[in-house]
Amino acid sequence: MARYRDALCRLCRRESEKLFLKGDRCFTDKCAVERRKYAPGQHGQRRRKFSDYALQLREKQKAKETYGLLEKQFKRYFYMADKKQGVTGSNLLQLLECRLDNIVYRLGFASNRRQARQLVLHGHLTVNDRRVNIPSCLIRPGDIIGLKEASRKLTVIEENISRMEHRGLPSWVEIDVNNLKGKMLHYPSRDEIELPVKEQLIVELYSK
Repeated sequence: MARYRDALCRLCRRESEKLFLKGDRCFTDKCAVERRKYAPGQHGQRRRKFSDYALQLREKQKAKETYGLLEKQFKRYFYMADKKQGVTGSNLLQLLECRLDNIVYRLGFASNRRQARQLVLHGHLTVNDRRVNIPSCLIRPGDIIGLKEASRKLTVIEENISRMEHRGLPSWVEIDVNNLKGKMLHYPSRDEIELPVKEQLIVELYSK
């Protein structure tokens, strides 16, 4: 499957905002946004006036890059959100947050979503005591996310758990650190999703 393989810090610089794509590095002085607060490329320091379409596109790109999705995947989530009852923009973010790779990241098992995706693909995670290796698997309230017995002593897992204070734990999930298991308590509301994205602009973009 196609994946973005270029420098992740370029994406943050393009949006002039931290997307926390590189884990703990984003909390240090090495963060590219802190060192170079302008877009990458030859013309990155030019002042530009964005059109309405450009503003909508940038918000869509920001959300897509944050969750590590391709255009076809992201559009599919939008259509799913549009069919659900409620506010389409909030539904979209809720669906993205309920992906297994995102919840693995939110629980602190991984330092970023890319690492969480890799852990899932390599079969280290279980959902309700059954091994799942599909990062896009949608988790429901009450589902238990855990680690395989053989994966619990992985150095990377232990290091990530010890650094959880950097990110904190969302109110809609809980974790049992001793047993290395997490639980989704309820679907997150928009107020519980800490994401600097104006989702209404995404809805406007796809509604044209």
